[in-house]
Amino acid sequence: MDLRFSPEENKFREELRTFFREKVPASIRNKVMESRHLDKEEMVAAHKVLHAKGLTVPHWPKQWGGADWTPVQHYIYIEELQFNGVPQPLPFNVSMCGPVVIAFGTEEQKARFLPRMAALDDWWCQGFSEPGAGSDLAGLKTSAVRQGDRYVVNGQKTWTTLAQHADWIFCLCRTDPAAKKQLGISFLLIDMKTPGITVRPIQTMDGGREVNEVFFDDVKVPVENLVGQEHRGWDCAKFLLGNERTGIARVGYSKQRVQRIKELAGRVKAGDKPLIEDERFRERIAAVEVELKALEMTQMRVLSEDRQRKNNLPNPKSSILKIKGSEIQQATTQLLLEIAGPLALPYQAEADDPEFGSNEPPLDLDWAAPAAPAYFNYRKTTIYGGSNEIQRNILAKAVLGF
Repeated sequence: MDLRFSPEENKFREELRTFFREKVPASIRNKVMESRHLDKEEMVAAHKVLHAKGLTVPHWPKQWGGADWTPVQHYIYIEELQFNGVPQPLPFNVSMCGPVVIAFGTEEQKARFLPRMAALDDWWCQGFSEPGAGSDLAGLKTSAVRQGDRYVVNGQKTWTTLAQHADWIFCLCRTDPAAKKQLGISFLLIDMKTPGITVRPIQTMDGGREVNEVFFDDVKVPVENLVGQEHRGWDCAKFLLGNERTGIARVGYSKQRVQRIKELAGRVKAGDKPLIEDERFRERIAAVEVELKALEMTQMRVLSEDRQRKNNLPNPKSSILKIKGSEIQQATTQLLLEIAGPLALPYQAEADDPEFGSNEPPLDLDWAAPAAPAYFNYRKTTIYGGSNEIQRNILAKAVLGF
């Protein structure tokens, strides 16, 4: 098997890389590579640059803005986005809700929602997890009771990423409380401006407001906003989660982070020599790189299989990508934190106050400051998108046949 890229594929990669570096503002790309938070305006700006070039939804059908690319081209596109610090097109729009509408929605829903999703004219968020129903998503309790031509929704969602920016939310709601767990759930599209919706922030350890709680109190949703069949929303959810798990692999981000680890380890000293010269530290970097190469090859195989699948069922092998991808991301953030060491501690003004015995100027902590927040933030990667324990159960049943 020849695993080398063809000259045409390398040319395609170079064209993408040049575009990303020349057209996406360096200030935005640098923040991504340094694990700093982007604000809404920066995320929208990057998305719009990609959309103008037709690069937000290449995996969609051509009718809705997609590109007729090979699986390898799709892989190169994602890797170059991530490696060059380009914010990926908002995943709630292009990788989660959009593909569900394409696969299960009506023609009217596609015409209404897809163009605005692709352009980020509407910002979407995900209403899946609830208190007590995270990894056990089928245990959700948010209800949607049909009354004539509308549903009345009541309940609560949590860990709703970037809900403070959202115009719309796609929600799993229980429409048949008497049915078994995975049955009786429906997939609804809900306008966030509808009366009865309250968004409350959950502040993270680094002071950020990435996640939120969303409350629904007698929220009225038109029946026309039901995607797929009533009580069959679990089919939509499984399809969506399969796409999300493939995206969580983030090979390009991990490659970029390994490169940054090597660069910083060459600048930071351990005793009287740079940390990169420490044999044990180099071994740990090499171990991550070996696993990353194996993940890269596995992802390309899964992407190739997905193009040949004839149904909307998720590929259970995407669970492999989710498990290993999230573990590698955690390993790289741990290495970065160890390089930063005490420099990752928050700066305290009194440290350079003569009264406290220090007359030295404060250290330049700019590169080290995000290390600790990124380390703690990436603990969640083995949980969201279905915890890694759940992924192992899926593999045991659907791939190994246990």
